[in-house]
Amino acid sequence: MRANPLRRSLLPAVRSLFEADPDLRVVYGYDPQQISDVPSLLATVLASCMPETELRDLVRRTAADIFACSAELVEVVLDDLLATTARDEAPGGAAQVLHMAHGFQALLSYRLTRALWTAGREPLALGLKLQFTRALSVEIWPQATIGRGVWVDHGLGLVIGQTTVIEDDVSLWHGVTLGSNFVDMGDARHPILRRGVVVGAGATILGPVEIGAGATIAAGAVVTRDVPAGHVVTGPRAQDRGSARFAGFTSLEQLRGEGA
Repeated sequence: MRANPLRRSLLPAVRSLFEADPDLRVVYGYDPQQISDVPSLLATVLASCMPETELRDLVRRTAADIFACSAELVEVVLDDLLATTARDEAPGGAAQVLHMAHGFQALLSYRLTRALWTAGREPLALGLKLQFTRALSVEIWPQATIGRGVWVDHGLGLVIGQTTVIEDDVSLWHGVTLGSNFVDMGDARHPILRRGVVVGAGATILGPVEIGAGATIAAGAVVTRDVPAGHVVTGPRAQDRGSARFAGFTSLEQLRGEGA
């Protein structure tokens, strides 16, 4: 696969962006003239999502180490950035998207926590996931599997569950929920979104359903069944399915060992 063109052009473009308005150095807490490579740039921008505390320093150091050690991960991030720039039609190009596209930064936070999770640093992955959730109002579990070239537009309110699988070139709007259904609660209890799926704002997809390649889920739709490739699904749907499908959670009394 040919290297992403942003690998060479991104840092010079960021420097030009900041030269055009030096106050951006205050907004983001760094000077791109002091950044020497793309991994460090990605880590610094991601860290700027956090308040100016030890947490920001931790995110920057951790992300810099992760990105510096994985050229493939950086390529995936740049593919996300390339896709977001094209679909956003951002006038300031990739440099603007990197700093000002909330959804891209949320996806970038997932890339970091996912890398930590697969490296066996599960507690840190979950801890940072929580901090990013607080900062960005997006919850993407590090156990989820997300392909490359993904676009998260706006991003606010997005929830992606633990066993979700998202393939390449998927586009997700704000308020989308990819969740479980309390019935199919096995190891694969969240949706699978095949390549090129588009999910509109506020749509909810529940359970281990498969959304076929190129399908479109319209804004506000509620999906609980498989969707064939290339199809369009619209509208909410709620049906009374009778009793006992979901037996409820274990009661506190049972958890405490009482009432036996």
